[in-house]
Amino acid sequence: MSTPSPIVHLTERSLWEEARARGTYEISTRGRTLQEEGFIHCSTRAQLPSVAAFLYGSYDGPDDLVVLVIDPARLDVPLKYEAPAPGAEEFPHIYGPLPVAAVVDVEPWG
Repeated sequence: MSTPSPIVHLTERSLWEEARARGTYEISTRGRTLQEEGFIHCSTRAQLPSVAAFLYGSYDGPDDLVVLVIDPARLDVPLKYEAPAPGAEEFPHIYGPLPVAAVVDVEPWG
């Protein structure tokens, strides 16, 4: 059985630091929580540059952006690959809080 490829999530460093203290990360995407959206938006490595440009292209916030590298095998909630529209590219979505233990690396972005 092959190991699933890591997925990634781009976020602000302060949000990740808060999650580390809490034990779970619950931000869906820029400006939206897991509770508001219903899942956490993620991407593959190949999808990350276009996602970053779309969400943070004009980002001039006080925080550094970081890439959370997530091991799908460590998730204790469902992971689904879904397209935003019929026929569109599928993106990984985490349906529940992301346990900090599932984040195997944190990389600087940009």
